[in-house]
Amino acid sequence: MKRLAILGSTGSIGQSTLSIVESYPERYSVAALAAGRNVGTAFQQVLRWRPAVVSLANEELAGELAGRLAAAGVTGVEVLGGTAGSVACATHPETDFVVSAIVGVAGLEATHAAILARKPVGLANKECMVAAGEILTREARERNVPLLPIDSEHNAVHQCMRVGTAAEVKQVWLTASGGPFRHLPLQDFASITPEQALKHPTWVMGQRITVDSATMLNKGLEVIEACRLFNLPPEQVRVTVHPQSTVHSLVEYVDGSILAQISVTDMRLPILYALAYPERPASSLTFDLAALSRLDFEPPDFARFPCLRLAYEAAARGGVHCIALNAADEVAVEAFLERKIPFLGIPRTIETVLEWTPESHPETIAGVLEADSQARERAREVVSAAALRV
Repeated sequence: MKRLAILGSTGSIGQSTLSIVESYPERYSVAALAAGRNVGTAFQQVLRWRPAVVSLANEELAGELAGRLAAAGVTGVEVLGGTAGSVACATHPETDFVVSAIVGVAGLEATHAAILARKPVGLANKECMVAAGEILTREARERNVPLLPIDSEHNAVHQCMRVGTAAEVKQVWLTASGGPFRHLPLQDFASITPEQALKHPTWVMGQRITVDSATMLNKGLEVIEACRLFNLPPEQVRVTVHPQSTVHSLVEYVDGSILAQISVTDMRLPILYALAYPERPASSLTFDLAALSRLDFEPPDFARFPCLRLAYEAAARGGVHCIALNAADEVAVEAFLERKIPFLGIPRTIETVLEWTPESHPETIAGVLEADSQARERAREVVSAAALRV
């Protein structure tokens, strides 16, 4: 029985993980839940799973949940709040495996604490690896802690790499749907609305990641994550636009062989793979081969998607430039959704912040968070100036 701490339990990855626990009760149970701000869903999850500890985003929300649990007669569940609460979930003595699915750098400290506590981690939070991957991977190697990717693209690469050695890998190919604007004329990009950007052709996701897919910044973050997870330079991590989204990633070997991972577009499959690794339990997640009747692949257009170019440049420089890339994008996307800046203001904001960013490689998580805070402040200044011009 593997006991799980699920960081981000009320989000889509967290709920999909709980559905896996539901389907495999002989294999998995719930030790801890970090639930963010959704008190209602957290309450229902505690009633169903009775974890040893549950954490909310802050003390006020934790108090609200504690009151609801007391009124329902639920005892024996420790209720905590804030970063200290998510760290407690990740490092709880009953935790055997941590699913890191808190959105953004908010989950960084808990993920880092899990590694220090020698807890295997399933990573569904690319921002942690983008901002602090140099630190996390180093400390995971020193402690022999598995970091197993849950993002479908990196999970696919992990699967394809099981058949060869690292020295035999020529390059990795991450597939991208191309988002909703793959064929939109460039002259129309200036008038893209938030409603248009939030209509992803393949996946149903949160707002930020959906907009990031439209700018292809999301794929850029995945390039950085792949560099860190698989110890590859950026020139060995390639992106190909594959609108069918049936091939999740490919690994090309030095002998010319290319291995592809193909499966249903259901996040339960990569979650199950990470939880069970190195086993492969039987599941009902079958793939219809008729979906392979057409497979298109094409190179990404860097002129159309400058965010992808900026991500490659940040990946080559590493350190604080990757931190600034992620932080500036988060601020810019929020401003775009609030109609403070246009769609093209997103890459402009990121590029301006990266130009301001000095060369630096933080050695501590505190240093990463400080660099993240500085980049966000600079991005807000850029957004404010752009909004005034508008």
